[in-house]
Amino acid sequence: MTAPSLAAIVYTDNAYPDAAFAALVARCRSLGLSLAGVLQRRVSEAPDRRCDVLLEDLGTGRCTSIFEDRGAGAAGCRLDEAALTEAAARIEGNMDNRPDLLVLNKFGKAECSGGGLLDLIASAMDREITVVIGVPKANLQAWRDFAGTLSVELSEEIGEIERFAASLS
Repeated sequence: MTAPSLAAIVYTDNAYPDAAFAALVARCRSLGLSLAGVLQRRVSEAPDRRCDVLLEDLGTGRCTSIFEDRGAGAAGCRLDEAALTEAAARIEGNMDNRPDLLVLNKFGKAECSGGGLLDLIASAMDREITVVIGVPKANLQAWRDFAGTLSVELSEEIGEIERFAASLS
């Protein structure tokens, strides 16, 4: 059985599935699968700082902040698109090693509007590298419009995530 090209870990808006992604990475590594991509790490647990995250490169461990610190009380999206582009370029370079799986943190507003990590996803698909990405429920229809029949949707349930990882080996 061939694994799908794309997999979405669908989660409740504003409740990023940290445990699901950690389980995915751990299970893939235990199976000897090679990984490229990033894990999202929260900088703060404060509700007004929920968007403050770092992207940890799965190959190097290097962390990159992708949100602008505009101070307390800043409203609206604070995504630093230049930092996201820089992180995507590093990930693209890591795909030259032909990993078994590309792990991406989020199909967010930038991707819904045609930017963000979409080129990286397309590049992985061209190289026949399976992609797993987090998709908040608010963006699920945009994901479905983008991915079409090439994607499977996974829940945050750890057993389901581990079974998916095992299907890749």
